[in-house]
Amino acid sequence: MGQSWVETETAGCDLGDVRLNRRLEAMLEALGERPGKSLPTAFQDWSNTKAAYRFFANGNVSEDKILEGHFAASALRIRATDGPILILQDTTEFSFKRSAPEKVGFTTVSTGRKLKEGRYQKHAVCGLLMHASMAITPDGLPLGLTAAKFWSRSKFKGTAALKRKINPTRVPIEQKESMRWLDNLRLSTELTGVPERCVHIGDRESDIYELYCLSEELGTGFLVRSCVDRLAEDGGTTIAKVMAEVQSSGTHEVRFRDAQGKDHCAVLSVRHATMTVRPPIGKQRKYRHQNLQIIHAEELDPPEGRVPVFWKLITNLPVATHADAIHKLQWYALRWKIETFFRTLKTGCRIEELRLATADRLANCIALCCVVSWRVSWMTMLGREVPKASPAAVFTDAERQLLERTAPESKQKLPRDLDFYVRLVARLGGYLDRTSDAPPGTTVIWRGLSRLADLVEGARIAETPSSETYG
Repeated sequence: MGQSWVETETAGCDLGDVRLNRRLEAMLEALGERPGKSLPTAFQDWSNTKAAYRFFANGNVSEDKILEGHFAASALRIRATDGPILILQDTTEFSFKRSAPEKVGFTTVSTGRKLKEGRYQKHAVCGLLMHASMAITPDGLPLGLTAAKFWSRSKFKGTAALKRKINPTRVPIEQKESMRWLDNLRLSTELTGVPERCVHIGDRESDIYELYCLSEELGTGFLVRSCVDRLAEDGGTTIAKVMAEVQSSGTHEVRFRDAQGKDHCAVLSVRHATMTVRPPIGKQRKYRHQNLQIIHAEELDPPEGRVPVFWKLITNLPVATHADAIHKLQWYALRWKIETFFRTLKTGCRIEELRLATADRLANCIALCCVVSWRVSWMTMLGREVPKASPAAVFTDAERQLLERTAPESKQKLPRDLDFYVRLVARLGGYLDRTSDAPPGTTVIWRGLSRLADLVEGARIAETPSSETYG
Protein backbone atom coordinates (compact mmCIF):
# COMPACT_ATOMS: atom_id res chain seq x y z
CA MET A 1 0.00 0.00 0.00
CA GLY A 2 1.38 3.45 -0.95
CA GLN A 3 1.84 6.44 1.27
CA SER A 4 -1.12 8.58 2.22
CA TRP A 5 -1.01 12.22 1.15
CA VAL A 6 -0.25 13.21 4.75
CA GLU A 7 2.73 10.85 4.91
CA THR A 8 4.00 12.22 1.59
CA GLU A 9 3.82 15.84 2.75
CA THR A 10 5.48 15.15 6.13
CA ALA A 11 8.05 12.50 5.18
CA GLY A 12 10.81 15.11 5.02
CA CYS A 13 9.96 16.69 8.39
CA ASP A 14 12.05 16.21 11.48
CA LEU A 15 10.96 18.14 14.56
CA GLY A 16 13.56 16.41 16.73
CA ASP A 17 11.02 14.25 18.57
CA VAL A 18 9.09 11.23 17.30
CA ARG A 19 6.01 12.33 19.25
CA LEU A 20 6.05 15.77 17.64
CA ASN A 21 6.40 14.16 14.21
CA ARG A 22 3.39 11.93 14.89
CA ARG A 23 1.40 14.86 16.20
CA LEU A 24 2.23 16.84 13.05
CA GLU A 25 0.84 14.05 10.87
CA ALA A 26 -2.33 13.74 12.95
CA MET A 27 -2.95 17.50 12.89
CA LEU A 28 -2.38 17.81 9.15
CA GLU A 29 -4.79 14.96 8.52
CA ALA A 30 -7.44 16.55 10.76
CA LEU A 31 -7.11 19.98 9.14
CA GLY A 32 -7.11 18.41 5.67
CA GLU A 33 -10.35 16.58 6.40
CA ARG A 34 -12.13 19.67 7.68
CA PRO A 35 -10.70 22.77 6.00
CA GLY A 36 -12.36 25.93 7.22
CA LYS A 37 -13.53 24.51 10.52
CA SER A 38 -12.40 25.92 13.87
CA LEU A 39 -9.49 24.15 15.55
CA PRO A 40 -11.74 22.44 18.17
CA THR A 41 -14.05 21.23 15.38
CA ALA A 42 -11.14 19.96 13.27
CA PHE A 43 -9.47 18.16 16.18
CA GLN A 44 -12.82 16.82 17.50
CA ASP A 45 -12.14 16.68 21.26
CA TRP A 46 -10.45 18.63 24.05
CA SER A 47 -7.52 16.23 24.33
CA ASN A 48 -6.48 16.63 20.67
CA THR A 49 -7.25 20.35 20.68
CA LYS A 50 -5.11 20.91 23.76
CA ALA A 51 -2.29 18.87 22.19
CA ALA A 52 -2.55 21.05 19.06
CA TYR A 53 -2.25 24.25 21.08
CA ARG A 54 0.81 22.83 22.83
CA PHE A 55 2.28 21.87 19.48
CA PHE A 56 1.89 25.40 18.08
CA ALA A 57 3.48 26.83 21.26
CA ASN A 58 6.42 24.38 21.32
CA GLY A 59 9.75 26.15 20.95
CA ASN A 60 11.12 23.29 18.84
CA VAL A 61 8.39 23.76 16.26
CA SER A 62 8.66 26.45 13.57
CA GLU A 63 6.97 27.17 10.27
CA ASP A 64 10.06 26.26 8.24
CA LYS A 65 10.32 22.86 9.95
CA ILE A 66 6.61 22.20 9.41
CA LEU A 67 6.90 23.02 5.70
CA GLU A 68 10.18 21.18 5.20
CA GLY A 69 8.43 17.95 4.24
CA HIS A 70 6.05 19.71 1.86
CA PHE A 71 8.94 21.50 0.17
CA ALA A 72 10.69 18.14 -0.33
CA ALA A 73 7.49 16.64 -1.77
CA SER A 74 7.15 19.65 -4.10
CA ALA A 75 10.69 19.04 -5.36
CA LEU A 76 9.84 15.39 -6.13
CA ARG A 77 6.73 16.42 -8.05
CA ILE A 78 8.76 18.97 -10.02
CA ARG A 79 11.38 16.38 -10.96
CA ALA A 80 8.63 14.00 -12.08
CA THR A 81 7.48 16.51 -14.72
CA ASP A 82 9.03 17.65 -17.97
CA GLY A 83 9.34 21.12 -19.43
CA PRO A 84 9.27 24.55 -17.79
CA ILE A 85 8.25 25.07 -14.17
CA LEU A 86 6.57 28.38 -13.40
CA ILE A 87 7.33 29.59 -9.86
CA LEU A 88 4.83 32.22 -8.77
CA GLN A 89 5.81 34.69 -6.04
CA ASP A 90 3.55 37.01 -4.09
CA THR A 91 2.83 38.47 -0.65
CA THR A 92 -0.39 38.38 1.34
CA GLU A 93 -1.50 39.87 4.65
CA PHE A 94 -3.45 38.28 7.49
CA SER A 95 -5.27 40.67 9.81
CA PHE A 96 -6.31 39.83 13.36
CA LYS A 97 -8.22 41.51 16.16
CA ARG A 98 -6.33 41.15 19.43
CA SER A 99 -6.46 42.74 22.86
CA ALA A 100 -2.65 42.51 22.94
CA PRO A 101 -1.70 43.16 19.26
CA GLU A 102 1.97 43.66 20.10
CA LYS A 103 2.27 39.88 20.63
CA VAL A 104 1.44 39.36 16.97
CA GLY A 105 2.83 42.50 15.36
CA PHE A 106 1.53 44.85 12.70
CA THR A 107 1.26 44.91 8.92
CA THR A 108 0.36 48.45 7.91
CA VAL A 109 -1.16 51.76 9.01
CA SER A 110 -4.83 52.20 8.22
CA THR A 111 -6.47 55.60 7.69
CA GLY A 112 -9.85 55.95 9.38
CA ARG A 113 -12.42 58.69 9.77
CA LYS A 114 -11.69 62.40 9.62
CA LEU A 115 -11.31 64.08 13.01
CA LYS A 116 -12.71 67.48 13.98
CA GLU A 117 -9.33 69.18 13.64
CA GLY A 118 -9.16 68.12 9.99
CA ARG A 119 -6.61 65.31 10.12
CA TYR A 120 -7.48 61.64 9.66
CA GLN A 121 -7.44 59.06 12.41
CA LYS A 122 -4.77 56.42 11.89
CA HIS A 123 -4.10 53.10 13.55
CA ALA A 124 -1.72 50.18 13.03
CA VAL A 125 -3.33 46.98 11.76
CA CYS A 126 -2.50 43.86 13.78
CA GLY A 127 -1.40 40.96 11.61
CA LEU A 128 1.20 38.85 9.82
CA LEU A 129 2.59 38.94 6.30
CA MET A 130 3.50 35.88 4.27
CA HIS A 131 5.58 35.80 1.11
CA ALA A 132 5.20 32.50 -0.74
CA SER A 133 6.50 30.85 -3.88
CA MET A 134 4.41 28.15 -5.57
CA ALA A 135 5.47 25.92 -8.45
CA ILE A 136 2.95 25.16 -11.19
CA THR A 137 3.09 23.53 -14.60
CA PRO A 138 2.36 25.64 -17.73
CA ASP A 139 -1.07 23.94 -17.69
CA GLY A 140 -1.74 25.48 -14.25
CA LEU A 141 -1.38 22.38 -12.05
CA PRO A 142 0.01 23.41 -8.62
CA LEU A 143 2.97 21.20 -7.67
CA GLY A 144 3.44 22.73 -4.23
CA LEU A 145 5.14 25.55 -2.35
CA THR A 146 8.88 25.95 -2.80
CA ALA A 147 9.55 28.71 -0.25
CA ALA A 148 7.66 30.76 2.34
CA LYS A 149 8.58 33.61 4.66
CA PHE A 150 6.49 34.99 7.56
CA TRP A 151 7.03 38.28 9.32
CA SER A 152 5.33 41.21 11.03
CA ARG A 153 6.41 44.74 11.86
CA SER A 154 6.81 46.21 15.31
CA LYS A 155 5.71 49.83 14.75
CA PHE A 156 5.86 52.45 12.04
CA LYS A 157 7.68 55.30 13.75
CA GLY A 158 9.90 57.45 11.57
CA THR A 159 9.26 55.57 8.32
CA ALA A 160 8.03 58.60 6.39
CA ALA A 161 10.89 60.74 7.70
CA LEU A 162 13.41 58.10 6.62
CA LYS A 163 11.99 58.04 3.09
CA ARG A 164 12.36 61.81 2.83
CA LYS A 165 16.05 61.64 3.73
CA ILE A 166 17.17 58.60 1.70
CA ASN A 167 16.51 57.77 -1.93
CA PRO A 168 14.93 54.27 -1.72
CA THR A 169 16.78 53.16 -4.87
CA ARG A 170 20.10 53.74 -3.10
CA VAL A 171 19.30 51.79 0.06
CA PRO A 172 21.11 48.40 -0.02
CA ILE A 173 18.69 45.61 -0.92
CA GLU A 174 19.72 43.72 2.24
CA GLN A 175 18.11 46.47 4.33
CA LYS A 176 14.75 46.30 2.55
CA GLU A 177 11.73 44.05 2.96
CA SER A 178 11.98 43.48 -0.80
CA MET A 179 14.86 41.12 0.03
CA ARG A 180 12.14 38.46 0.40
CA TRP A 181 11.82 38.27 -3.39
CA LEU A 182 15.51 37.43 -3.73
CA ASP A 183 15.47 34.98 -0.80
CA ASN A 184 12.54 33.04 -2.24
CA LEU A 185 14.06 33.03 -5.72
CA ARG A 186 17.30 31.57 -4.38
CA LEU A 187 15.61 29.01 -2.10
CA SER A 188 13.17 27.88 -4.78
CA THR A 189 15.90 27.51 -7.39
CA GLU A 190 18.06 25.48 -5.03
CA LEU A 191 15.12 23.28 -4.02
CA THR A 192 14.21 22.33 -7.59
CA GLY A 193 17.80 21.57 -8.57
CA VAL A 194 16.92 22.48 -12.18
CA PRO A 195 17.43 26.27 -12.44
CA GLU A 196 17.34 26.18 -16.25
CA ARG A 197 13.73 24.90 -16.16
CA CYS A 198 12.45 27.50 -13.66
CA VAL A 199 10.69 30.73 -14.57
CA HIS A 200 10.08 33.00 -11.56
CA ILE A 201 6.97 35.12 -12.08
CA GLY A 202 6.04 38.17 -10.00
CA ASP A 203 3.88 41.28 -10.05
CA ARG A 204 5.07 44.90 -10.08
CA GLU A 205 6.46 44.64 -6.55
CA SER A 206 9.03 42.16 -7.85
CA ASP A 207 10.49 44.64 -10.34
CA ILE A 208 13.86 44.77 -8.59
CA TYR A 209 17.13 45.14 -10.48
CA GLU A 210 18.91 42.85 -8.01
CA LEU A 211 16.43 40.12 -8.97
CA TYR A 212 17.56 40.36 -12.59
CA CYS A 213 21.18 39.99 -11.53
CA LEU A 214 20.50 37.09 -9.14
CA SER A 215 18.60 35.23 -11.87
CA GLU A 216 21.61 35.58 -14.16
CA GLU A 217 23.93 34.38 -11.40
CA LEU A 218 21.79 31.29 -10.70
CA GLY A 219 21.16 30.52 -14.35
CA THR A 220 17.38 30.72 -14.01
CA GLY A 221 14.59 32.61 -15.74
CA PHE A 222 12.32 35.41 -14.59
CA LEU A 223 9.19 37.12 -15.92
CA VAL A 224 7.97 40.12 -13.95
CA ARG A 225 5.57 42.97 -14.47
CA SER A 226 7.55 46.19 -14.62
CA CYS A 227 6.70 49.29 -12.60
CA VAL A 228 9.95 51.24 -13.07
CA ASP A 229 10.85 53.07 -16.28
CA ARG A 230 14.52 52.06 -16.18
CA LEU A 231 17.46 53.53 -18.02
CA ALA A 232 18.02 51.75 -21.31
CA GLU A 233 20.55 51.29 -24.11
CA ASP A 234 23.47 53.72 -23.58
CA GLY A 235 21.80 55.31 -20.53
CA GLY A 236 20.53 58.33 -22.44
CA THR A 237 17.01 56.97 -22.84
CA THR A 238 14.49 54.80 -20.99
CA ILE A 239 12.53 51.61 -21.63
CA ALA A 240 9.31 53.57 -22.24
CA LYS A 241 10.92 55.83 -24.84
CA VAL A 242 12.41 52.90 -26.72
CA MET A 243 9.12 50.96 -26.65
CA ALA A 244 7.21 54.00 -27.93
CA GLU A 245 9.07 53.58 -31.23
CA VAL A 246 8.39 49.84 -31.51
CA GLN A 247 5.66 48.72 -33.90
CA SER A 248 2.91 46.31 -32.80
CA SER A 249 3.61 42.69 -33.70
CA GLY A 250 -0.08 41.75 -33.52
CA THR A 251 -2.92 41.35 -31.04
CA HIS A 252 -3.80 38.97 -28.24
CA GLU A 253 -7.14 38.35 -26.54
CA VAL A 254 -7.38 37.83 -22.78
CA ARG A 255 -10.43 36.90 -20.70
CA PHE A 256 -10.62 37.71 -17.01
CA ARG A 257 -12.95 38.46 -14.11
CA ASP A 258 -12.96 41.70 -12.18
CA ALA A 259 -13.19 42.05 -8.39
CA GLN A 260 -16.99 41.72 -8.61
CA GLY A 261 -16.74 38.43 -10.54
CA LYS A 262 -17.89 39.92 -13.85
CA ASP A 263 -16.39 38.38 -17.00
CA HIS A 264 -14.42 40.62 -19.37
CA CYS A 265 -12.66 40.19 -22.69
CA ALA A 266 -9.83 42.52 -23.73
CA VAL A 267 -7.99 42.69 -27.05
CA LEU A 268 -4.37 43.71 -26.47
CA SER A 269 -1.93 45.26 -28.91
CA VAL A 270 1.43 43.54 -28.38
CA ARG A 271 4.87 45.08 -28.80
CA HIS A 272 8.17 43.46 -27.90
CA ALA A 273 11.84 44.37 -28.13
CA THR A 274 15.27 43.34 -26.86
CA MET A 275 17.35 46.07 -25.25
CA THR A 276 20.08 46.88 -22.78
CA VAL A 277 18.61 47.69 -19.36
CA ARG A 278 20.83 49.59 -16.95
CA PRO A 279 20.82 49.64 -13.12
CA PRO A 280 19.65 52.68 -11.13
CA ILE A 281 22.19 55.51 -11.00
CA GLY A 282 23.04 54.84 -7.35
CA LYS A 283 23.83 51.16 -8.06
CA GLN A 284 25.72 51.33 -11.35
CA ARG A 285 29.08 50.65 -9.72
CA LYS A 286 27.76 47.48 -8.08
CA TYR A 287 25.67 45.94 -10.86
CA ARG A 288 26.30 45.61 -14.57
CA HIS A 289 23.78 46.19 -17.34
CA GLN A 290 21.49 43.38 -18.55
CA ASN A 291 20.31 42.46 -22.04
CA LEU A 292 16.61 41.78 -21.49
CA GLN A 293 13.36 41.39 -23.41
CA ILE A 294 10.50 43.85 -22.95
CA ILE A 295 6.85 43.05 -23.75
CA HIS A 296 4.11 45.68 -23.69
CA ALA A 297 0.49 44.55 -24.10
CA GLU A 298 -2.00 47.44 -24.15
CA GLU A 299 -5.76 47.13 -24.48
CA LEU A 300 -7.38 48.45 -27.64
CA ASP A 301 -10.68 50.35 -27.24
CA PRO A 302 -11.19 49.76 -23.49
CA PRO A 303 -14.78 50.21 -22.26
CA GLU A 304 -15.76 53.14 -20.07
CA GLY A 305 -15.84 52.54 -16.35
CA ARG A 306 -12.99 49.98 -16.33
CA VAL A 307 -9.25 50.53 -16.02
CA PRO A 308 -7.59 49.52 -19.32
CA VAL A 309 -5.43 46.41 -19.30
CA PHE A 310 -1.78 47.37 -19.81
CA TRP A 311 0.89 44.82 -19.00
CA LYS A 312 4.54 45.86 -19.13
CA LEU A 313 6.62 42.69 -18.77
CA ILE A 314 10.37 42.28 -18.53
CA THR A 315 12.16 38.94 -18.84
CA ASN A 316 15.49 37.25 -19.55
CA LEU A 317 13.73 34.57 -21.62
CA PRO A 318 13.97 34.58 -25.44
CA VAL A 319 11.28 36.67 -27.17
CA ALA A 320 12.07 36.74 -30.88
CA THR A 321 8.59 36.51 -32.40
CA HIS A 322 4.99 37.50 -31.76
CA ALA A 323 4.27 33.88 -30.77
CA ASP A 324 7.07 34.05 -28.17
CA ALA A 325 5.53 37.23 -26.72
CA ILE A 326 2.06 35.63 -26.54
CA HIS A 327 3.60 32.61 -24.83
CA LYS A 328 5.04 34.81 -22.08
CA LEU A 329 1.76 36.73 -21.71
CA GLN A 330 -0.04 33.44 -21.19
CA TRP A 331 2.49 32.43 -18.55
CA TYR A 332 2.11 35.73 -16.74
CA ALA A 333 -1.68 35.35 -16.80
CA LEU A 334 -1.25 32.19 -14.69
CA ARG A 335 -0.02 34.38 -11.84
CA TRP A 336 -3.62 34.50 -10.57
CA LYS A 337 -3.10 30.88 -9.42
CA ILE A 338 -1.23 32.11 -6.36
CA GLU A 339 -4.02 34.59 -5.66
CA THR A 340 -6.43 31.62 -5.70
CA PHE A 341 -4.12 29.81 -3.27
CA PHE A 342 -4.18 32.82 -0.91
CA ARG A 343 -7.96 33.07 -1.19
CA THR A 344 -8.31 29.39 -0.33
CA LEU A 345 -5.99 29.92 2.62
CA LYS A 346 -7.94 32.91 3.93
CA THR A 347 -11.52 32.01 3.05
CA GLY A 348 -11.32 28.22 2.97
CA CYS A 349 -9.05 27.72 5.99
CA ARG A 350 -10.33 30.89 7.70
CA ILE A 351 -6.89 31.91 8.89
CA GLU A 352 -8.01 35.32 10.11
CA GLU A 353 -10.45 33.69 12.54
CA LEU A 354 -7.68 31.88 14.44
CA ARG A 355 -7.50 32.86 18.12
CA LEU A 356 -3.84 31.96 18.71
CA ALA A 357 -2.18 34.71 20.71
CA THR A 358 1.36 35.11 19.31
CA ALA A 359 3.00 35.51 15.92
CA ASP A 360 4.99 32.26 16.27
CA ARG A 361 1.91 30.18 17.04
CA LEU A 362 -0.04 31.76 14.21
CA ALA A 363 2.80 31.17 11.75
CA ASN A 364 2.99 27.49 12.77
CA CYS A 365 -0.73 27.04 12.22
CA ILE A 366 -0.71 28.95 8.92
CA ALA A 367 2.17 26.74 7.70
CA LEU A 368 0.03 23.65 8.28
CA CYS A 369 -2.93 25.28 6.55
CA CYS A 370 -0.69 26.14 3.59
CA VAL A 371 -0.33 22.42 2.86
CA VAL A 372 -4.11 21.97 3.15
CA SER A 373 -4.74 24.95 0.86
CA TRP A 374 -2.27 23.62 -1.71
CA ARG A 375 -3.96 20.20 -1.68
CA VAL A 376 -7.38 21.75 -2.33
CA SER A 377 -5.93 23.73 -5.26
CA TRP A 378 -4.06 20.66 -6.53
CA MET A 379 -7.13 18.43 -6.36
CA THR A 380 -9.26 21.04 -8.14
CA MET A 381 -6.81 21.46 -11.03
CA LEU A 382 -5.88 17.76 -11.23
CA GLY A 383 -9.54 16.94 -11.86
CA ARG A 384 -9.49 19.40 -14.77
CA GLU A 385 -6.11 18.62 -16.28
CA VAL A 386 -6.01 14.83 -15.82
CA PRO A 387 -9.70 13.83 -15.52
CA LYS A 388 -9.06 10.21 -16.56
CA ALA A 389 -6.40 9.64 -13.89
CA SER A 390 -6.74 6.95 -11.26
CA PRO A 391 -8.78 8.22 -8.27
CA ALA A 392 -6.71 6.03 -5.94
CA ALA A 393 -4.00 8.73 -6.05
CA VAL A 394 -6.39 11.13 -4.30
CA PHE A 395 -9.11 9.20 -2.45
CA THR A 396 -9.06 6.20 -0.11
CA ASP A 397 -11.18 3.10 -0.77
CA ALA A 398 -13.60 4.14 1.97
CA GLU A 399 -13.96 7.65 0.55
CA ARG A 400 -14.64 6.34 -2.94
CA GLN A 401 -17.28 3.90 -1.71
CA LEU A 402 -19.11 6.62 0.21
CA LEU A 403 -18.89 9.07 -2.69
CA GLU A 404 -20.34 6.47 -5.05
CA ARG A 405 -23.37 6.16 -2.78
CA THR A 406 -23.98 9.92 -3.04
CA ALA A 407 -23.97 9.86 -6.86
CA PRO A 408 -27.39 10.47 -8.45
CA GLU A 409 -28.81 7.74 -10.64
CA SER A 410 -28.02 9.73 -13.79
CA LYS A 411 -24.29 9.62 -12.92
CA GLN A 412 -24.02 5.97 -11.88
CA LYS A 413 -22.96 4.69 -15.32
CA LEU A 414 -20.17 7.22 -15.79
CA PRO A 415 -16.52 6.01 -15.73
CA ARG A 416 -15.14 5.81 -12.22
CA ASP A 417 -12.20 8.08 -13.03
CA LEU A 418 -10.76 11.01 -11.06
CA ASP A 419 -13.17 13.52 -12.57
CA PHE A 420 -16.13 11.41 -11.40
CA TYR A 421 -15.04 11.51 -7.74
CA VAL A 422 -13.88 15.15 -7.74
CA ARG A 423 -17.30 16.20 -9.03
CA LEU A 424 -19.01 14.14 -6.34
CA VAL A 425 -16.92 15.94 -3.69
CA ALA A 426 -17.88 19.25 -5.29
CA ARG A 427 -21.57 18.25 -5.22
CA LEU A 428 -21.26 17.75 -1.46
CA GLY A 429 -19.97 21.33 -1.34
CA GLY A 430 -22.92 22.77 -3.28
CA TYR A 431 -21.79 22.28 -6.89
CA LEU A 432 -24.86 21.76 -9.12
CA ASP A 433 -22.99 19.77 -11.78
CA ARG A 434 -25.21 20.85 -14.66
CA THR A 435 -24.04 20.28 -18.22
CA SER A 436 -23.56 24.01 -18.77
CA ASP A 437 -21.66 24.60 -15.50
CA ALA A 438 -17.95 25.40 -15.46
CA PRO A 439 -15.68 22.83 -13.76
CA PRO A 440 -15.84 22.94 -9.94
CA GLY A 441 -13.62 25.47 -8.18
CA THR A 442 -11.75 25.45 -4.90
CA THR A 443 -14.70 26.80 -2.85
CA VAL A 444 -17.01 23.84 -3.46
CA ILE A 445 -14.09 21.42 -3.15
CA TRP A 446 -13.09 22.57 0.35
CA ARG A 447 -16.73 22.55 1.47
CA GLY A 448 -17.18 19.07 0.01
CA LEU A 449 -14.06 17.69 1.70
CA SER A 450 -15.42 18.74 5.08
CA ARG A 451 -18.72 16.97 4.43
CA LEU A 452 -16.89 13.89 3.11
CA ALA A 453 -14.94 13.70 6.38
CA ASP A 454 -18.23 13.68 8.28
CA LEU A 455 -19.53 10.86 6.07
CA VAL A 456 -16.39 8.81 6.68
CA GLU A 457 -16.64 9.35 10.43
CA GLY A 458 -20.34 8.47 10.42
CA ALA A 459 -19.67 5.25 8.50
CA ARG A 460 -16.91 4.32 10.94
CA ILE A 461 -19.20 4.85 13.93
CA ALA A 462 -22.01 2.87 12.28
CA GLU A 463 -19.68 -0.10 11.73
CA THR A 464 -18.35 -0.03 15.30
CA PRO A 465 -20.09 -2.58 17.59
CA SER A 466 -22.03 -0.94 20.41
CA SER A 467 -19.88 -2.67 23.03
CA GLU A 468 -16.81 -0.90 21.61
CA THR A 469 -18.65 2.39 21.37
CA TYR A 470 -19.85 2.47 24.96
CA GLY A 471 -17.24 0.28 26.57
